[in-house]
Amino acid sequence: MNHHTIKRRDFLSSAAIVGTAGAFGAGSLLTSCGSDHTSSKLTPLLPEPEWNIFPYLPDKAKDGDLLKVGLIGCGNRGIGAVQNLLDAAPNISIVALADVFQDKIDEARIKIKEKCNQAIADDQCFTGFDSYQRVIDTDVDLVLLATPPNFRPIHFKAAVEAGKHAFLEKPLAVDPVGALSVIVTSKKAEAQGLVVITGTQRHHQRRYIEGYKQVQSGLIGEIVGANIWWNGTAHWYRDKEKGWTDMEWMIRDWGNWTWLSGDHIVEQHIHNIDIIHWFLGRKPVKALGFGAHHRRSTGDQYDIFSIDYLYEGNIHVHSMCRQIDGCTNKIGELIQGTMGSWDNSGEIKDLKGNILWKYDIEKEKAEFQQTNPFVLEHVNMVNRIRDQKPISQAEETAISTLVAIMGRMSAYTGNEVTWEELIASDLNLMPDELALMDLDMSKYAIPVPGKEKNI
Repeated sequence: MNHHTIKRRDFLSSAAIVGTAGAFGAGSLLTSCGSDHTSSKLTPLLPEPEWNIFPYLPDKAKDGDLLKVGLIGCGNRGIGAVQNLLDAAPNISIVALADVFQDKIDEARIKIKEKCNQAIADDQCFTGFDSYQRVIDTDVDLVLLATPPNFRPIHFKAAVEAGKHAFLEKPLAVDPVGALSVIVTSKKAEAQGLVVITGTQRHHQRRYIEGYKQVQSGLIGEIVGANIWWNGTAHWYRDKEKGWTDMEWMIRDWGNWTWLSGDHIVEQHIHNIDIIHWFLGRKPVKALGFGAHHRRSTGDQYDIFSIDYLYEGNIHVHSMCRQIDGCTNKIGELIQGTMGSWDNSGEIKDLKGNILWKYDIEKEKAEFQQTNPFVLEHVNMVNRIRDQKPISQAEETAISTLVAIMGRMSAYTGNEVTWEELIASDLNLMPDELALMDLDMSKYAIPVPGKEKNI
């Protein structure tokens, strides 16, 4: 195979993602809980032992047999994941690297050597669109998947087929076809006894875990609504440089192209959307939203989104995200109940604003040295590998990804999107061919609501 070219059909056939919605029965998380959307009752999802602080969120993972690790995707997040993993656990060796570009491999080797004092051999560094498979084919025990999100479904499937544990950076897909593929693969990972942890680090943050327990205990009453925000500064971008093909430019500028990132409602705002999925334990019935492109320098994405999600139980969640400089920034979540509210600061207040409960951050600092959730997610992962206690977060995070995609689809088209329409969609954003070549860039126009029907 030419290491720099992959046909879209190869991805589709190898991912086995045609008709994945049919793989789930009526009891699946993907199905609706019925037509009664007015019930105020929520099904409580009490935390399982693995989400408690002890024993899986200590400062550092236990020692054990050497874990050999391959990094797939050598950008900043990939290198960051390596450093987080090495901070989390002893006896870890980074032994293989994969990236489309040689210069990213070179940069990663230098940074991993400087920051982590680990050297990767020349013959364990692979480039090209199929480089992920060449890392998986080595004797690694664990792979870190940190490429642009569109590649996550196929890389995850290859890792599970090879029996490798995996860390999957969020989001897990950019379209319904990819997200459903991840769910199928996650079920296979569970059946094989693998450990799969995702980059939704708030699941490994003590403040969120303890807040979740309080909400599930009924301290705020029944949940009636929520607001979530990721309003931040403008996203990084790369102008096209001389000698780059269109494909090379888009991949190097991946955070600004929907087919690669899913747009920032999927790539970034998924963190807040995932909290709602986690705390409510429900899926949205439908989404209606809008967005706009104002100041973005490159790409085909929006700068702003505003989505009204209607969840089961007649619960409205307002989702707001923005990437524009010079505006008010706000990142977080607020969940409103009949007796009070919880927000991401770690406080629960009654309806008059009196504090009923507050997470004790000073106590955490006194009892623990490690408070970084980006490290703690790897502590959890390594402990579960070494204790042989399988888990797969991929299905849960794939559903959160689907919810984010649902909001984007509504904003791009200007139309209401139901959950049933979402999971029945055959939308697949993968180009027909992956090669470092020039493209018909007219296919990557900024969406116009009211005109776009199949996005």
